[in-house]
Amino acid sequence: MTSTTDANTDTAGATGTPGASGTYGELRAQLATLTTEAFRPELAEIDRLSTEEIARIMNGEDATVPAAVAERLPQIAAAIDATAERMARGGRLIYAGAGTAGRLGVLDASECPPTFNTDPAEVVGLIAGGPSAMVTAVEGAEDSKELAAADLDALKLTADDTVVGISASGRTPYAIGAVEHARAQGALTIGLSCNADSALAAAAEHGLEVVTGPELLTGSTRLKAGTAQKLVLNMISTVTMIRLGKTYGNLMVDVRASNEKLRARSRHIVSLATGAADTAIEAALAATDGEVKNAILVILGQVDGPTAARLLTESDGHLRAALAAVRTT
Repeated sequence: MTSTTDANTDTAGATGTPGASGTYGELRAQLATLTTEAFRPELAEIDRLSTEEIARIMNGEDATVPAAVAERLPQIAAAIDATAERMARGGRLIYAGAGTAGRLGVLDASECPPTFNTDPAEVVGLIAGGPSAMVTAVEGAEDSKELAAADLDALKLTADDTVVGISASGRTPYAIGAVEHARAQGALTIGLSCNADSALAAAAEHGLEVVTGPELLTGSTRLKAGTAQKLVLNMISTVTMIRLGKTYGNLMVDVRASNEKLRARSRHIVSLATGAADTAIEAALAATDGEVKNAILVILGQVDGPTAARLLTESDGHLRAALAAVRTT
């Protein structure tokens, strides 16, 4: 399931048998309407250029992506606020996509536990065909809306959850099926695509259409479209976690210290937040079982470990609110 399969991912929906004369003609006609699939004649001889020339062209193409994302910031922000509201009630953030789009969702989800100390079940990435599809194509999986519904049912979807369907073309059946099924269950739905007037955006409560234009390699949506999707997914997860109190300023105070680098980073974060001496930092971390946020509260609030834990629980994990509570008592 490479990026050209995102084109194929996005060629899903065929009702005839492979090779049937009408099937692929219809699909080709559909693909011809997609900006992400458009052919660029000015790049038809790119293989004749020097390596540096190709790299410069590609770099110039990539530079256009942030501007395309910027055009959708109000819609992205609205989707994030709605997501954070659901997650504050105990809901989950669930990504669903096929091929490159699915892999990007799994990547973003997998980075939340070490970054924000979330439970692995809080932010989940679903890829058509299951975990093995991360590295090996699972033929036909992207074509099935029913598979998406089954994958969500296996998670016991609730109305407090948020489901983000991801598809460069905006027509991948797996992504659309996930959004349709989630919306029918009362969950919040977001549709992230890179074409205007997409079926995915239309199916979702929040349609995010980041139009990045034709690719350097025709239909290779792991390029600009993939970069745009990565940027938006970063925003959705990161800003949602900020809204949920997973940071203190721009410090990752909920970081999970699972290795030596992160243990060193934890101490650096406590130092930046408090300005305390190393001995005080070590004592605070020892008193809080290594929890960075709690250790900061111990130092700045001048409370003991159990009190810090209680104040943070009462403040729904928001360090600023817990500090305010200390200062008003």
